[in-house]
Amino acid sequence: MFSTLKRALAVSLCLAGLTSPALARSGTDVTFVQAVEPQGLDPTSGSPVAAGQVTWENVFEGLVAIDRNGQIQPQLARSWQISEDGLTYRFTLQPDVQFHNGAPFSSASAKFTLDRLLSDQSTNGQKALFSAIETVEAPDPQTLVLHLSHPDSDLLYWLGFPAAVMVDPASAASNATQPVGTGPFKVDEWRKGDRVLMSAWDGYWGTKPALSHVTARFIADPQAQSAALQSGQVDIISEFAAPELFDRFTKDARFTTHVGSGEMEVVAGMNNARKPFDDLRVRQALQMSIDRSMLIEAVKSGYGTPIGTHFSPASPYYEDLTGEYPYDPARARQLLAEAGYPDGFAFTFKVPTRSYAQRSAEILQAFFQQIGVTATIEPSTFPATWIQDVFKDSNYDMTIIGHAEPMDIGIYARSPYYFNYHSEAFSAALSAISQARDEAARAAGYHKAQEILAHDLPALFLYSDPKLGVWKAGLTGVWENGPVPANDMTDVRWTSD
Repeated sequence: MFSTLKRALAVSLCLAGLTSPALARSGTDVTFVQAVEPQGLDPTSGSPVAAGQVTWENVFEGLVAIDRNGQIQPQLARSWQISEDGLTYRFTLQPDVQFHNGAPFSSASAKFTLDRLLSDQSTNGQKALFSAIETVEAPDPQTLVLHLSHPDSDLLYWLGFPAAVMVDPASAASNATQPVGTGPFKVDEWRKGDRVLMSAWDGYWGTKPALSHVTARFIADPQAQSAALQSGQVDIISEFAAPELFDRFTKDARFTTHVGSGEMEVVAGMNNARKPFDDLRVRQALQMSIDRSMLIEAVKSGYGTPIGTHFSPASPYYEDLTGEYPYDPARARQLLAEAGYPDGFAFTFKVPTRSYAQRSAEILQAFFQQIGVTATIEPSTFPATWIQDVFKDSNYDMTIIGHAEPMDIGIYARSPYYFNYHSEAFSAALSAISQARDEAARAAGYHKAQEILAHDLPALFLYSDPKLGVWKAGLTGVWENGPVPANDMTDVRWTSD
C-alpha cells in the first residue's frame, strides 16, 4: 500500500520548459478556465452544474440569486411575500426586462419556466428540489404566485439555483446549443471541445458589466490549466485542479491566489441495493479502512477537510462527524468477518475521468487492499458515460464523485437515485426541515440528517474540496468562495495601472 501512496504523493511540482514574460492585462476581455465542458449550455436541462458554471448569472438569471456570500438577493423578482402558513409565495417582477432575442420577460414566461421544470417530461436534474410547488399562477404581467402543497423552508434558496433560471418559451427547445437569457452577456459562439465566446449585451436591464467579452475555456488536464495560465492564454482559474502546483502561483507576483471555501463534498458512493454494500458492516469496514488525512495529502497536497457526513465546512450547519468511523484497519477486518467476508471480497470501482476522482480511487484501492478487499478500477468517461451508467442506470458497485451543489443533503432521500439508499428516519428529518418555521428548528433538522448519514454510510465520506483560485494580478471581482458552483463574471474588471 505504502508504495502506492508514495507514488501519489510524489506528483511533480514543476512544469518543464515553461517560461513566460510578465502578463499583460487584457483591457475589457477575460478568459476563465472550466475543467468540464457541459453537454449543453442550458442549466435547466439535465445535470446543471457544468452548464451553470458557464451561463449562470452571465447569460441566464433567476427570480432570485445566490450572491458570493451565499445570501439570497432579488433578481428578476424585485420583491416577494410569503404567507403566514408558508404555502403561498407572491413575487413582484422587474419591469421592462427582455430576453436576448427581444422577447419580454413577464409572469407568463416565469410560469412557463416553472411549469416546464415540474412537468412529467422535465429533464431538470434538480426537479426534486421544487416538488413542494403545486400550482403556478400569473395574475398579471408583473405578478407571479406559487401555491405549495406543503411548506418548504428551502424553496426560496432553491429558486436561486442555476436549475431555476428563467427561459423564454420560444427558445427553450434550443437553449442547450443557442442559449437565450436575460443576463448581461449573450453567447456568440460555442466551439465544441474548446470554448464558449460571450459578449456584453446592449439591452441588459440591470447594471452593465465592465467586461465587453468573456470566454470560457474547457481544459480538463490540471497541468494544461497551469500551462495556459502561466503563458497568458487564460486569466482566471477559479477552481484550480492542480493543488500540488498551487504554491508556485502564491509566490508569483503576477497572480492573485486564494484558498476559499467550497461546497463540494467528495464521496465514494456505493450501490446500496447490491451485495455486499447492502450490509452496514461492510460499509463501516470500508470507511474505517481509510485514513482521510493521508488521502487528502496524497490527492490534494493537503488542501481539503476530512468529512464524516454530507456537508462541507462552508455550510452553516456543518458538523465534524469523522469520529463516527475513524481510521482503524483492525476493526475494519473484524467487521468484514462479522458480515461473512473473512477473506474480503472483490468489486468494480467505476471511476469518472476527473483527475481528483482518479487520484482518490488509486489511494482508496490501496487502503481497501490492506483489509483484503480488491477494487478493480474501471475508468468511466465523464460526463456522458458516467452519468448514464452510474447516475441514471445505477449500473455500478462503487464510484467516486464530488457533489458540488450547496445544501444538497436531500439527494440521499431521492428515489430513484444512484445510492439506492432508503431510510425513513432520514426522510423524516428532511420533512422536519421543510416544516421548520424558525432557524433553530431548521438547524436541528439539518444536524439530525447529518448524523443519520454519518451512521448509515450510504457513501464513504472522504473530504471537502477547497476552492483554490488563481487569477492574474489586476483583476478584481472574482468570487473567492463558492457558495454556488459558478464563474460569475458580472462584477469582474481590470483595475487601472
